[in-house]
Amino acid sequence: MNHHKRPTAPAALLALLAALCLLAATATAQARPDSFADLAVQVSPAVVNIRTVKTVKRPAVPDFFQFHGRGPRGGPESGPNGGPQEEMPDLHEFFKRFFGPGGPGNQMPKEFKQRSLGSGVIVDPAGFVLTNNHVVAEADEITVALKGGEEIKAEIVGRDKKTDLALIKIKATRELPHLPLGDSESVRVGDWVLAVGNPFGLENTVTAGIISAKGRIIGAGPYDDFLQTDASINPGNSGGPLINLRGEVVGINTAIVAQGQGIGFAIPVNLARDVMQQLRNKGKVVRGWLGVYIQQVTKELADKFKLESAEGVLVADVVKGGPADKAGIERGDVIVEFNGKPLKDWHSLPRLVAEVPVGQEAKVKVLREGKPRNLTAVVGELKDEAPEAKAEAPEQGTLGLALQPLTPDLAKQLGIPGKKGLVITGVEPGGPAEEAGLKRGDVILEAAHKPVTSLEQFGALAGKLKPGEGLLLLVQRKDGTIFVVIKAAAEK
Repeated sequence: MNHHKRPTAPAALLALLAALCLLAATATAQARPDSFADLAVQVSPAVVNIRTVKTVKRPAVPDFFQFHGRGPRGGPESGPNGGPQEEMPDLHEFFKRFFGPGGPGNQMPKEFKQRSLGSGVIVDPAGFVLTNNHVVAEADEITVALKGGEEIKAEIVGRDKKTDLALIKIKATRELPHLPLGDSESVRVGDWVLAVGNPFGLENTVTAGIISAKGRIIGAGPYDDFLQTDASINPGNSGGPLINLRGEVVGINTAIVAQGQGIGFAIPVNLARDVMQQLRNKGKVVRGWLGVYIQQVTKELADKFKLESAEGVLVADVVKGGPADKAGIERGDVIVEFNGKPLKDWHSLPRLVAEVPVGQEAKVKVLREGKPRNLTAVVGELKDEAPEAKAEAPEQGTLGLALQPLTPDLAKQLGIPGKKGLVITGVEPGGPAEEAGLKRGDVILEAAHKPVTSLEQFGALAGKLKPGEGLLLLVQRKDGTIFVVIKAAAEK
């Protein structure tokens, strides 16, 4: 009679722990390889060097001559700050003779060829190459060099300035090596990545690092959502891929911090994928438009609008007749959800709206006077922005700012005819107005939710403020409005 001994509970537990340790060690080995050599061999053939040539016209007369020359006989020109400008007759005479009619300066070429380098990644075996817009913008000639030295002329399929992405095409006589696009949403901070490109023209340079951060806002455009990496990125890497350990593209390397080391930024591939598909199908990118001017909800604004937290997107203004206006969204509303997605900060709303197909309905949840409202907007098409209006500027103020009633003529000069309010003609450096972000040329339309058209009205409201207390202002800036909280100076 055979008796099989069952392992005791402690022995079984030890065996299980040993198996788990083995799995953990295997996973660690996969997550932290001893070498990236095999991966580099796998991905490098799909990374290309992009060389461009564009024609740059030389100005007829240098700016220095135009702005620093001597004025008409009898007195110097006015300087940039309104005072007399330093006389430089010898320098003026030099430029006049050099660049004047028949001078040697006019024998110089009227235009010259400017050459630049960048990188790209082949994303389709038919020859489609994804790169940065700034690599190929305004180029007269684009040459793509494959690994091994083969050079092929390329044409632009489409460019998108807002995301700094471009799609170009080379004529392929064979199926070209290409890289699959991964999922940048699933990338985690701390994941290993490779950056491949042509920094300073050094072809197929491979650097390794990790994802240092996600969702970085660097002021590059309205759809900033960069991956930050410490994989070395240098001039010439622009347009090259950021790759995970599976050989998938998770980002397009785009920007660096000039004074920093180990700080580079890549466009997430999930954003690049959508842009690339539109460029390929339409030659341009069509984005959704809601028709609102928005701003971040600060703690001070949250207090004034009686919000529980400084979250959401404050509607500073609504475009008349736009999708938001037709949906019933009003100035002062705080958008807290868009199509079911909570909004923690204002940067996320433009991206979410842009992704909605034109003509499609979107659910918008807002807080109005602290109470939730559910609205529906039919998303329109985002057009190119109108040129910015120029504001007048000047004088200093007392109590942090100087004001002047807005006259019809002044309103016309500022590009806001029909508006009534007070123009900020001066901002005291370091004063409450500057700390609040107010600028010369801004127009105060309301204070404490009340229209203000005279200095007496504003003075009465401002005079009631206690030291450190805030006053909510509605401010016209250029072609939109914003809310600002200005705090009375604290007692010293």
